Amino acid sequence: MKEKIMETSIRLFGKKGFTETSVQDIVNEIGVTKGTFYYYFTSKEEVLAMIHYEFISNILNKQEEVLSNSSLDFKEKLDQIVKVLTYEIKNNGQSARIFFREMRHISQDQLERISPKRHKFRKNLEQLVKEGIEKGQFKDHVRPDILSFAILGITNWSYFWYDPTGPIKEDELAEGYVDFVLNGLLK
Repeated sequence: MKEKIMETSIRLFGKKGFTETSVQDIVNEIGVTKGTFYYYFTSKEEVLAMIHYEFISNILNKQEEVLSNSSLDFKEKLDQIVKVLTYEIKNNGQSARIFFREMRHISQDQLERISPKRHKFRKNLEQLVKEGIEKGQFKDHVRPDILSFAILGITNWSYFWYDPTGPIKEDELAEGYVDFVLNGLLK
């Protein structure tokens, strides 16, 4: 039942937004009582925090798998990390939407558990760029911290406009992003 509450909350938060979705909306959708909801969760905000925690934990684990793959060079690792993000938007679009859009509704206590993982994901990306520069695979005229924020800004915002059922497939999207980051627009 806990998983059902999570799935329903993800769907409703994604569709209506966190503030516009009530606990009553969630239990009505499932066909249970509020008591059932409160047996598993102390609040709607706890559900939101769990959605965030599970989403960032999942993509952080996938990122770390890519980074630990010694058979990939820096460009290939960057490509794979961008693909992780676009695949998650495709496969877990509502969770991604909630993750990027609803963080402002999470209490400081819950953020203390989530923020270190978000920070680690960005710092891992920054370190990858830094090492790619040091090894001569990436140009050295861009700061790794700025570039890591730029990459995340480009990819993360895709949740807003990207339609996985549309004409652009996630591989094409990821490859376009990586090409843009590495090569820019100039011929």
